[in-house]
Amino acid sequence: MVKVKLTDKLDSDVLVVGFGTLKKNLKIEAGSSQIDSASLLTTLVAMGATGKADEVIKLPGKTSKIIVFTGLGELDSNIEPERLRRAAGAAARELSGNKSACFALPSKSVVEISAIAEGAALGSYAFTEFRGKSKDEQKAPLLQVSIITKFADTAQAKASAKRAEIIAEQTFLARDLINTPPSHLTPNSFALRVKKLASKYGVKVEILNEAALRKGGYGGIIGVGQGSANPPTLLHISYKPVKFKKKFAFVGKGITFDTGGLALKPANGMEAMKADMSGAAAVVAAVFAIAQLKLPIAVDGWAPLAENMVSDTATRPSDVITIYGGKTVEVLNPDAEGRLVLADALVRAAEVGKKSGGLDAIIDVATLTGAQVVALGTRTSAVMTNDDELCNQFLSATSISGEMFWPMPLPVELRASLDSPIADIANIGDRMGGMLVAGLFLKEFVDPNLPWLHLDIAGPAFNTGSAHGYTPVGGTGIAIRSLICLAELASSQS
Repeated sequence: MVKVKLTDKLDSDVLVVGFGTLKKNLKIEAGSSQIDSASLLTTLVAMGATGKADEVIKLPGKTSKIIVFTGLGELDSNIEPERLRRAAGAAARELSGNKSACFALPSKSVVEISAIAEGAALGSYAFTEFRGKSKDEQKAPLLQVSIITKFADTAQAKASAKRAEIIAEQTFLARDLINTPPSHLTPNSFALRVKKLASKYGVKVEILNEAALRKGGYGGIIGVGQGSANPPTLLHISYKPVKFKKKFAFVGKGITFDTGGLALKPANGMEAMKADMSGAAAVVAAVFAIAQLKLPIAVDGWAPLAENMVSDTATRPSDVITIYGGKTVEVLNPDAEGRLVLADALVRAAEVGKKSGGLDAIIDVATLTGAQVVALGTRTSAVMTNDDELCNQFLSATSISGEMFWPMPLPVELRASLDSPIADIANIGDRMGGMLVAGLFLKEFVDPNLPWLHLDIAGPAFNTGSAHGYTPVGGTGIAIRSLICLAELASSQS
């Protein structure tokens, strides 16, 4: 696991600085470090360097063996934290094979220091668990990142460094879970892996197996998972400090592999469906991080886990299932399965929350619809809600985390498309606006008086393109940082 430290001087053979353009001229931004900017700038210009985002150039150094320039893009008086976070991450990705590096990027406050620390730590990731003979050929990521700063001795900066370590640790957990092949990550193994880690963070765990789900009437999870040889599970984790200001429930979609069931997906691209449990991974990681940070926020994490497979026992189009709580659903499309497992978990999460004094908010996280990718692309996630105040709080959290979310409506006109002639509701409706229709389906299983957010992370959860910034190829861990920031904002409220 990567370690983050603060220093007031160079303590590594590798120095990372920023560069970009100011009024079309290349400029080096070296933060609190001292370097020969004039001669280095001449070399960079001769090389045709641009300073654009994700551009990383390595040169021999004088006070260090290597000096690494990471692109900041167009420079201005205020370089926003997310640009620093991405630039630090891009540099860290290019430094695999080195044990440590010193980062000297421009910073005016602890906010920028925190972003640099996060980016450098998040960029120091590799997934090599399933490599055999080729494992030795892989260069290990950075083990330590040092941030050169004049704030090195302040308590606030030290806390931000520790926070960056925690965020990286839990994001790496989520990325590892997402990247693990479905032959090794089943609903049961997911739950047991989390259970093994939970005691370390002071988090309680409850696991409902298939028998308990059938007995309890969890028709959504059972209906989706009944076609698989690997039985479904409902994982419940709980962090409850002695004194807490607010109580949240996080619910994450946990389809460990999605074939589409009897609505079989095309073979092309199906390998990425191991990532259909990214919401569950994000929820688990966020709860663990909140516990590690000892925030005065009680939080229950729920992960309905199932494999959506093809077999003679799989749910058929036109089957009717009964969701936990009694509402019936006509399953017109077995590939619209995420909303079914989430429905069970949303109802149960609210029920448990009510019994323990009530919830301040419930938030679900899911790789729910292909329509999300069509609407917002692969780097921006969607937010839908029944409570504008909660949505605004969450968007404030995303402005701190740097994760990109965009608010989307839940048009009442689309609700009628979910009507079923034989059940309370159908699991699909109008194809146009499919992301919104899915949100409307979930809304049916949430008490209208309970503030609720639905986060559709289908595109950003799994990067099938090139690595960029602190984002690797494969699982990204999207939504974790924003959930943490939301809890931190709630902690600061009186």
